[in-house]
This record gives sequence, C-alpha cells and structure tokens, in this order.
Amino acid sequence: MNKKYEIDMCSGSVFGKMLLFALPLMCSSILQLLFNAADIVVVGRFAGDNALAAVGSNTALINLLTNIFVGLSVGSNVLTAQYYGAKKDNDLKDTVHTSMLLSIYSGVLLTVIGLIGARGLLELMQAPPEVLELAVLYLRIYFLGMTSMMVYNFGSAILRAVGDTKRPLYYLLSAGIVNVVLNLFFVIVCHLGVAGVAMATVISQTISALLVVRCLMKEQGGIHLELKDLAISKEKLGKIMQIGLPAGFQGTVFSLSNVVIQSAVNSFGNIAVAGNSAAANIEGFVYMAMNAFHQATISFTSQNYGAREYKRIYKILFAGELYVIITGLLLGNLAVFFGNTLLGIYSPSAEVIAAGMVRLKIICTLYALCGVMDVLVGALRGIGYSIIPMIVSLVGACGLRLLWIATVFRIPEYHSLSTVYISYPITWTITLTVHAITFALAARKVLKPSRPDFGDIERL
Repeated sequence: MNKKYEIDMCSGSVFGKMLLFALPLMCSSILQLLFNAADIVVVGRFAGDNALAAVGSNTALINLLTNIFVGLSVGSNVLTAQYYGAKKDNDLKDTVHTSMLLSIYSGVLLTVIGLIGARGLLELMQAPPEVLELAVLYLRIYFLGMTSMMVYNFGSAILRAVGDTKRPLYYLLSAGIVNVVLNLFFVIVCHLGVAGVAMATVISQTISALLVVRCLMKEQGGIHLELKDLAISKEKLGKIMQIGLPAGFQGTVFSLSNVVIQSAVNSFGNIAVAGNSAAANIEGFVYMAMNAFHQATISFTSQNYGAREYKRIYKILFAGELYVIITGLLLGNLAVFFGNTLLGIYSPSAEVIAAGMVRLKIICTLYALCGVMDVLVGALRGIGYSIIPMIVSLVGACGLRLLWIATVFRIPEYHSLSTVYISYPITWTITLTVHAITFALAARKVLKPSRPDFGDIERL
C-alpha cells in the first residue's frame, strides 16, 4: 500500500481520522453528482422538459438494476478491510482478484439486462408516453457502460478498505471533467439530446475504471492486482456474497420501493416528474455527503473488527452518528432554504420549481434521520452482520413505504405529492430505532475481548 494515501484506522484519533477519510469520499460523491447534474442541466436547458423528464425518470430504474451488484462491492470492502486489519495478505490477495473479476461479470450481465429490458421496465414504471422513447434510448446507451461502472465501484471499494479515499477522488475528477465537456459537445454542438448525455457518461465511466485498475496494478502487497491472476476464489466469493448479497438485495428492494414512488409521481404528469427529478438530484448531494460517513463507518469498523480492536468500534459508531447528524441537518436545510434558486438551475419553469419544492421541504428538512439509519447499518455490516439489517430495512422502510402508497395515498383527500414524500421520514424513524436495538444486541454478542479470531462472517 502506498503509505502517503493510507489511513491507519486501528490507532489514534477516531474523530480526526474518520473526517480525514470521509472528506475525500464526500468530495468524490458530490463531484459524481455534479457531473450527473450536468447531464440533467444540459438536457433541461438545451433539449427541453421532456428530455429532462426522460433522463430523470431513469434514475430509480438504474438504481434498481445496479444496487444488487453495488451491494456486492460492499461485501468486497468489508472482507478486504477485515483481512487488511488482521494482516492476512494471502487472503487479501484472493479477495482483491475475486472482487475485480466479479465486477466484470456483473457489468456484462447488467449490460445485457439493460439492453433487452429497457422498454418493458420503463413501461412497467408508467413512464409518461411523451418521454418513453427518449427514456428507452438513454437507458440502453447508459447500460453499455455498466462494466466500467462496476470495475470502478469494486476497485474504489478495495482502496477505501485500506484507507485510501484520495485517489478515487482524483480519478473521478478527471473522468468527470471529460463527462461535462462531452455533454456540452454532444448536446449543444452535435444536437444528440439524451443520447449525447448517455454517451458522455459511458466514456467518462470507462476512463475512471481504467484509472482505478492502473492504480491497483501499481500497488504493492496484498492489494496488488495482477491481471493474469484474475480468478474466482469460491471461499472469498462466498464471503463477499454473504455480506454483499443482503446489502445489494436491500438496496434493490429500496430502489423497488422508489420505483413505486416514481410511478406514483409519474401519475401526476411530466411537470411533476421533471420537478421530482430536479429535487431528487439536489437531495442526492445531501445524501452523498452523509453517505461518506456511512462508508467510513463500514471501513473503520471492519478493519478494527479484523484487528480485534473492539473498544474502538463504539467510538467509531458515535463519531459516525455525530458527523452524519451535523451534515444532514446543515446541508438538508440549506437545500430547502436555497431550493427555488437551485431548482431554477435545472429548469426555468415555475411549475417545475414548485413541484420540486414540495419534495425538498419534506425530505431534506429531516434527511439526517436517513443518515443515522445508514451509519447504524454500516456498523452492523462492519462486524459481520448483514442479513438482520437487511430484514429490518426491508420491513421497516420498504414494506411500510409500499403499504403507505397502497393505502393512505389511495385515499382521495390524501392523493397528493406531499403524501407520497411524507412516507420517507416516517419510515426512517421507525427503521433506525430498530437498527439501534439490533446493534446493541449484536455488540453484546461479538464485541468481547475473549472472542476468538473473526474467521467466518456472522451468519445473521
């Protein structure tokens, strides 16, 4: 490992090192969203509201299809961090090579699914007829870049696991600049509309993937990547899936609930869809800023669990929650305060701005609740628990959210955008409460000085 990029997670100040780890990750996530926002702004400004709605209506569906595989990268992150903390270089090497080959297989499978199923899936989501063709075109081109996306996600997860969040930031910045330049060129100069935006995204994702692969190939020690050694270790694949599949399945079902939410929003027409798309993009900046501390909690907890530094795990959880509450409250309420101005960047339409403000006022004001919930899940996954937080999240957040849409939203006097969005803070509150109880029970079981080497991931 290149020492100048490494953060020693198992000694020293938890608060200072978590912040040092999280800030580049936060910048990476926000940059990624800025570049995604550039897609939406360019089409909204230069290709019209239908193009904006076409790109925005794909967000929930893309997340639905990719989250199961992104979840597997969480498994790679946890397992890599545990072996790195335990100083098991041979196991670390097998994990890295299994993870990177798995990322390629995942990307190819996603490309096939996206190309074949684009139209049918968008029709199931009740995409407005006036934007359907544009949305299908965008989705099919976008999914040509799935292998690159997966390679970057898995490679970055490996680097995060050993404390490096700076180089993924540099690679994303390089690729993102290319994305913005190509967006402007393809849409404004070549008049390619949503196709141009999708093409720019695919090219930029390929650049970021190549950079992260090059980085791993130049590394020394257990995380060194040798292309000729790419192979699937059944043992490591099993452990990655044991953590990653529940995480991915949880993300997929969350996205499924968001698809239902999107379908409910779609029922109000293209203005509501465009406003929702713009607001969700702004909201994403707040979420990703909080998510940096969720990711930090996973990596720090995993390494300290592998190193048997159990007392530090409680400090890590406290630090993660404190940081995420401050971040969520500050940025969430700033997003609401400047909401009209921010939404105006995406669309000059007063109706679109008004529709977007409905979402911002309800979700962003209380967004810290979502961050608290995620940090608890990160701590649980770091100590090897993945199935229980998945079940809790699916029942508490997804299940209740779907129930809300199927019941309260159907009542005529409550059939509104506000009713759709209020389901989020209600379900966050219920779910985070159960996660807190679950962590307390799990910690009593596994965080004991007398506990043997972590060995197999907990089957819970």
